Amino acid sequence: MALSPTNSNDVFLQEVDEAVRKDRLDSIMQRYGLWILGGAVAALLAFGGYLYWGHRQEIARGEKAEALIAAFDKVKAGQPTAATADLKALEGGGSPAYRAAALIEQSNLKAKTGDLKAAAALIAKVAADPKLDQSLRDMALIRQTALEYDTLKPDAVIARLKPIVDAKAPASSWFASAAELSAAAYYSQGKYDQAGQLYGRIAKLPDVAKTLQSRAVQMAGMLGVDAVDDRAAESLKAEVEGARAAASAANAAPAAGDQKGTPGTAAAAKNEEAR
Repeated sequence: MALSPTNSNDVFLQEVDEAVRKDRLDSIMQRYGLWILGGAVAALLAFGGYLYWGHRQEIARGEKAEALIAAFDKVKAGQPTAATADLKALEGGGSPAYRAAALIEQSNLKAKTGDLKAAAALIAKVAADPKLDQSLRDMALIRQTALEYDTLKPDAVIARLKPIVDAKAPASSWFASAAELSAAAYYSQGKYDQAGQLYGRIAKLPDVAKTLQSRAVQMAGMLGVDAVDDRAAESLKAEVEGARAAASAANAAPAAGDQKGTPGTAAAAKNEEAR
């Protein structure tokens, strides 16, 4: 059966269209084929390099962790010189976390020898490192201030720790330690109201260490801030809640005489036998 003129035109146009597309593709490959191939090879090489880099980073982190543990073991074994050498090697690495750990431990070693100036200089590097988590930097700043406290003016202590003490959203997890140092500085200046307020704030914290809380309560009371009543009210509330919970548990339990096999049941059985 012969094709209609319309069908013949459609087939012809389709063949022409395919020929044009092929010609364009050939032209593109002739002009840019090497560039396209080079780009594909470069992408593969870049991806392979990224995977290799990640693998090397993982190996390096493992090696640094082992080196840090070895340094801590030497500290425990009473080999501070050997430990310091290992810690200095870690300090020069590219990982902020391991560098911070090495600096903190070196600072501790210096403090144990009584070289507080060197200890403060080492921990100050951690406090000033913007690559570290803010909580770790706050801890380092408080440690640095405690080491330098006797050489600093009270105004310098208060100003240095003010961002930690005044932090609201979120509050610093190191507020209590910073507030105690600031309160001591206010006290040395004779600013007893400010010192008492800070001690009172520490005393009211729910999760503060008991020793620090006890000191804060005593100092606040001495400075005219009644933190004892607040703590007593909280303790009383906890006792009342505990008593209510115990009463609820007792009411929920079945009566002793009603339980099978209990002394009450046994006595009732004996009475029946006697009758």
